[in-house]
Amino acid sequence: MIGGGYSYVSAPPAFSTDAKRLLVCTGTVVSVFSTSTALQVSTLEGHTALVTSVLVVPGNKALSFCWTASLDGTVRYWDYVAAELMKTIDIKMPIYSMVIPALLLGQTDLKMMPADAFAYLSVENTQVQENSGKGLRGQIRKCNLTESRLAGVVLAETRKPEVIFISPSGKFFGIRNKRKLHIWKTPAKDSKLPVAKITLHHTRNFTLLAFHPTKRLVAAGDTSGRILIWRGFGNRTFSDGEKIVNRGLMNDEEEKPGTRGNDDADSCTTWHWHPTGINLLRFSSDGAYLYSGGKEGVLVDWQLDTGKKKFLPRIGSPLIYLTDSLDPTLSAISCADNQIHLLKMPSMEITKSISGIKLPFSSPEVYDSMCSKFSFDDTAGLVALRAENYRIQFYSLFDDREISEVQVCERNHQPGDEVSVIVTLVSLSGDGSMMSTVEVNLPEDGIGGLVCLKFWASDPQNKNFNLSTIVYEPHRDAGISAVAFHPTRQMVVSSSYGGDFKIWVCSDEIPQKQDALQHSGWMCHAVGSYKKKPMTAAAFSADGSVLALAAETVITLWDPDNNMLVAVLGEMQMPILTLSFAGEYLLSISRGSKPQLSVWSMSKLSGSWSYKLDIEDVTCAKDSSSFAVLALLPKSSNEPIFQGKDGLILLFNATDPVPLAMWSVRKAKGGGLAFLKGNSPSFQHQSIFGGKSPQALLAYINADHEYILFDPYDNDASELSLTRTKDHISADETAQFGYASIYGELPQFEMKTDQNLLAPYAPSQRPWETIFSGSSHNLLPLPKLCLEFMESLLERRTTTVE
Repeated sequence: MIGGGYSYVSAPPAFSTDAKRLLVCTGTVVSVFSTSTALQVSTLEGHTALVTSVLVVPGNKALSFCWTASLDGTVRYWDYVAAELMKTIDIKMPIYSMVIPALLLGQTDLKMMPADAFAYLSVENTQVQENSGKGLRGQIRKCNLTESRLAGVVLAETRKPEVIFISPSGKFFGIRNKRKLHIWKTPAKDSKLPVAKITLHHTRNFTLLAFHPTKRLVAAGDTSGRILIWRGFGNRTFSDGEKIVNRGLMNDEEEKPGTRGNDDADSCTTWHWHPTGINLLRFSSDGAYLYSGGKEGVLVDWQLDTGKKKFLPRIGSPLIYLTDSLDPTLSAISCADNQIHLLKMPSMEITKSISGIKLPFSSPEVYDSMCSKFSFDDTAGLVALRAENYRIQFYSLFDDREISEVQVCERNHQPGDEVSVIVTLVSLSGDGSMMSTVEVNLPEDGIGGLVCLKFWASDPQNKNFNLSTIVYEPHRDAGISAVAFHPTRQMVVSSSYGGDFKIWVCSDEIPQKQDALQHSGWMCHAVGSYKKKPMTAAAFSADGSVLALAAETVITLWDPDNNMLVAVLGEMQMPILTLSFAGEYLLSISRGSKPQLSVWSMSKLSGSWSYKLDIEDVTCAKDSSSFAVLALLPKSSNEPIFQGKDGLILLFNATDPVPLAMWSVRKAKGGGLAFLKGNSPSFQHQSIFGGKSPQALLAYINADHEYILFDPYDNDASELSLTRTKDHISADETAQFGYASIYGELPQFEMKTDQNLLAPYAPSQRPWETIFSGSSHNLLPLPKLCLEFMESLLERRTTTVE
C-alpha cells in the first residue's frame, strides 16, 4: 500500500543549515525537499500521528540534525540527511507546538545535547473533558531534552492548545490567548528563578505574534487585519539581572502612548492595511522590515522605521507562514492552497514551488450536489480535481506530486472575493487525452447566470490541455448533471436537469502540417429526452454500444449511434444520481431519504440484487465484473470495530451480492474511489506489492484529499496501512554522510565468485589440521577458532541418509 496527498502547510517548514533542503511536516512524517529542484529527496518516518513541529539544529553545515514533535506525544531527534532516528522522548500528551531556545541562543553542542537543553511545549491535557464549560485543555510545559522528562510547573493554561512563538535570539517566547499576549523571558542556564512573564492586552482577538531579531519589540496581528507593535516590552519585568523589578516603584504617570492599562511596554503603534485577519507576521533577518499576509493573498513588506509598504500581489491563495533560511537570499512562503513557494529575497521573486494536492473548498450549497469530486486517468495514475482558483489540477497518485494545472476560467482569482463562477464538473476520456469541463456563472440578484461546456485536448507528451471548443448554454438555461466520454470514440454525452441529453462528436483531427496539429472542434450530433423528465446521470457501456441515461427515477438505454431508445428499466424510489457499467451489469445509485445501490443484468434487462446503502462513490474495473463502492455508515452506528471510522469500502463481483472484501475508512463523506492499472508504465513501485506489479489497484481519496493505493485482491490488505512513495532523488542531490562525507566514496569492487568453487565439497576427516591454515587476516576471531578447534577434536558419529 502506498499513500500520499497530505497537507504541506499544517505546520511551519524549516530550512537545513546549508539551505539546500526544506523540511516539511506532511501527515505523520517529515518530507525533505530539495530547494534546487523542489522534489522530495527523503522522509523521516517514525511518528504515529500528525507532526506539528520541526526544528533544525543550527551549526556546521556538514552536520544535519533536527527535532520534531507530534500529536502522538513524542519528541524525536533525527539525522535528516541519513534519515535516521537518534532519540525519542515520550511526553504522553499530544504536542501541538514546540520551541527550543537553546538552538537560537547558541548553547547547543552539535555532537550532543547539553545538560541544560530545554524545550517549551504546547500540549493538550486529555484528562480535562472537551465539552466542559471551563475546562482548560491547553498547557505550556517545560521539557528537559537531555533527561527526557517534563520539568517544572505548568507555565500557562488555555482553553485549547496554542502555538508558541519564539524570538530569533531565543531570549523570549510567547503565545496568544484571545485578547491577551503572554510573553516569557527564557531563563539563563544557571538561573534558578521562575520564568518571568508579562501580559499585553488588546480589544480584539489576536491571531499571532512575532519578535524582532535584536530589539525589545513585538508585533501581533488581530482578527480585523490590524498590526500592533509594542516597543520596549518587559523593561520593568525583564531586567538584565533576571530580577523582577517592583512595579510599584515605577512612575504611574509615565507616558506610554498606545498601551492599555498597566501593560509593560514603552509604546504601542497600530498599522492597518489588511481587510481580514492576519495569518502571517515575521520580521526580516536584519530587523529593518516586517512582512505580513492574510486571506487576500498579498505579502506586504513594511519598512519598520517609516511604515512604508511594498507588495507581492497575486499569489492567489491566503498566506500562512514565512520561513527564513540561513541564506539571506532564500525564504519560503506557505499558502493555504497546499503550496510552498521559494522566494528570492529581498526582491520577493518566486523561483520554485512545491505543490501538494489541492485541498477541499466549499461551494454554495445549491450547487454542491451538482459538483463532481474527482476524475481519474486510470492508465497514468492521475486524478483531476477542481481547485478554488478556477483551475483543474492533475496530480500523480503514483508519484505524489503535481503534474500540471489547467486554467478553466480566464479571470483572476482573489481569495476572499465573492464567488461568481463555479467549475461544477470535470470528466476525462478513457485514455486521458481529452477533457470536458462545465462551469456555471452565478446569477446576480436572481438575474443572469450562464452554463458553459468546454472541450479540451492534451499534448501527447504531457498533460497541458488546450481549449478546443466552447459551448454556451448547451441545454438552454438548465444545469448539466453529468458528462461522460465514449470508451473508444471521440464522443461525449451531456445530460441536463432540463429534461434532455445531447451527444457531441469531434470533427476530423488531421495534421495539417508536419509537427503542427489542427485542434479538433466538437458539434452536437443528437438530442434526446424521455417524457421531459430531468436527466440526472449518464454512462457508456465498456464497448460503447449502449448509452445508459437516468431519467430521474428510471433508467433508459439508448443506441448512441442512431439515438434510439432501446429499453427502460424499473423505477426507483429516489432519483438516480450515478450510473456505471461493470461488465455485463449496470449499477445505479440513488440518494436521499431512501438510498439504494442496485445491480441490473443487461442480458435479462432486470434487476439482479440491491442494497439499501448510502453510497458516496462507485468505481468499476475494466474488463471484469468487479466494482467497489464507498458506503457511508449511519451516524447511529456505534460498533466498536469501526473505531471512529465513518465509511466502508466494499468490493463486489456483480454476479454475487456477497462482498469479496471490506475495509473501514475515515473521512468518507466527500471521498472517492477509482480502479487504476497496476501494470501501467507510469507505476514504478512494484517492490511495495511483494516484488510484482498487481493487475489492478484501488485508489481511495478521503474528504481531505489524502489517498491510499492498495491491491484489493491481496489478502494482506485487510488493514489499510500506508507506505510512503519512493523519493525523487536527482544526481546532484545525493548527499554524503558518515565516512563518505569525510573521506569520500569508497571504490566499487565487483565481487565475482570463482565458478570452480561450486564443485561438491566434502568436509575433511581431520579438520584440526586445516582449521588454522590460511592467511592471518582471513582467520576467525580467537574465541571462535578455539571453540571450533575443541569441537573438531571430539568424536562425532555421523549417519548417511540415502
